[in-house]
Amino acid sequence: MTGARARLRAAAFSDIGPHRATNQDAAFTATWGAAVADGVGGGPAGDLASSTFVHRLAAGRLDGLEPIQLADSVRSANWDLRAHVERDPSLQGMATTFTGLFIDRDGGILLAHTGDSRAYRLRDGALTQMSRDDSLVQALVDQGLVSIAEAASHPRRNLITASLSGAERDAATVTAFDAPVGDRWMLCSDGLTDYVPDADIRAILTGIEDAEAAAEACVSRALDAGSRDNVTVVVCDVVDSWIHGDAPAATSFYGAAAARYMEGLESA
Repeated sequence: MTGARARLRAAAFSDIGPHRATNQDAAFTATWGAAVADGVGGGPAGDLASSTFVHRLAAGRLDGLEPIQLADSVRSANWDLRAHVERDPSLQGMATTFTGLFIDRDGGILLAHTGDSRAYRLRDGALTQMSRDDSLVQALVDQGLVSIAEAASHPRRNLITASLSGAERDAATVTAFDAPVGDRWMLCSDGLTDYVPDADIRAILTGIEDAEAAAEACVSRALDAGSRDNVTVVVCDVVDSWIHGDAPAATSFYGAAAARYMEGLESA
């Protein structure tokens, strides 16, 4: 089977959590791609930053792109953040993380990433982190100054070194992977990974076949573990479009992006 027949069967679940006043996570799913974004804590309007970026990116229907085209689409969506700041200077400093998965022109996977939201791949029962955190603690791990075990509870683990804020220098790392049918990918905000061990995530993703139910179970596990952040999980199964159909399904939005979508419908 060729990769050109691959499509995503994706679903997501997002929860504000009991300790936050707003949900600053945003996500979307479609047959051609999916993404999660997390408004950067400490800055203004994180929910606006994440939802604006996700909506602009999803509007481009990034189906069958090459890596440079995806990078350009990320840059264009980032410019929308700058436009908001230019209209309202009080938004200066708003920013978002971003991790997205897209079917490329040859049916493989393009992973675009910046910040500390994460992408994992479940293949043949093995769960592997496919993104690299843009964070101070990850840099310390890379330098051998902090162990992976110590990083999980490091007091500065949420200090990120890259994000999208509308600045000209902003960019996402784009990496290509193969996409055999049967792979399962998970995208998530750090409200999950700061509180739930990889082994527990793997158990959920291997034990629950339905993508939506698996995403909801991951979020529930994080809340049960005492997550003090918003929690958003996207689960994407690589399927054969010849079997499951090649017609594009409607794009679905979650978290802050869903709230903004509903506001748009009400004002239309």
